[in-house]
Formats: sequence, C-alpha cells, structure tokens
Amino acid sequence: QVQFEESGGGLVQPGGSLRLSCAAPGRISKIYNMGWSRQAPGQQREFVARTMRGGGTLYANSVKGRFTISRDSAKNTVYLQMNRLTPEDTAVYYCYLDYSDYDGGAVSRSWGQGTQVTVGQ
Repeated sequence: QVQFEESGGGLVQPGGSLRLSCAAPGRISKIYNMGWSRQAPGQQREFVARTMRGGGTLYANSVKGRFTISRDSAKNTVYLQMNRLTPEDTAVYYCYLDYSDYDGGAVSRSWGQGTQVTVGQ
C-alpha cells in the first residue's frame, strides 16, 4: 500500500489560484501514470488530469487551459496548479498513481486521502 502526503487545498475566491501537491515518499519500483481526480458533494468522482511516465499529459475539458499538472519523478511527487478557479471546481481532490512492484509486474492504482478545495466568497 502506497502512503501519500497531500497538501495545498483550502478556501480561495473565484478567479484565484491554488497549487496541490502529492508525494509518495516510499520506495516504489516503477511508477507509470500520476494524476488527479475530484469529487464534488453528491457527485461521482471525475477525472481531472494525468501525467504519463513518458511526459505526456491529459486534461478534462472542464479544466483545460486553467489547470497544469506536473511531476517530479525523483521525488515521486505530482503537482496540480489551478488557476482561474470557479465555484464549480469545489470538490475533494484525490491524487493517484499507477505502479508496479517490479518490471513487468501487474499495475495497480493507489489513491491519496484527498484534500478539500473550496472556491467561494
């Protein structure tokens, strides 16, 4: 089981910015994708952004152009820079990573505990 250290959530006014970070400090043999999903009250968890091992990124249409995902592979850390936030971005944000315990092994997904982002006055 992967342990995570998430930080950066909080309350921000509309139009403001926040930066989330998520570190997995333990030894992990091979990390593939690292990403973020979010869950608003009463709604299903939805994909936000993903960064792939080779460097590619993917974003949900709702955040494209406003959010930027990045990773520091040496630190097993993924970041989410969120700009021009709106009340519709209010949710619990969960980081995740896809990993295997050895080369060629089965790939598993592990989730962080979540951090609250609230956009409002």
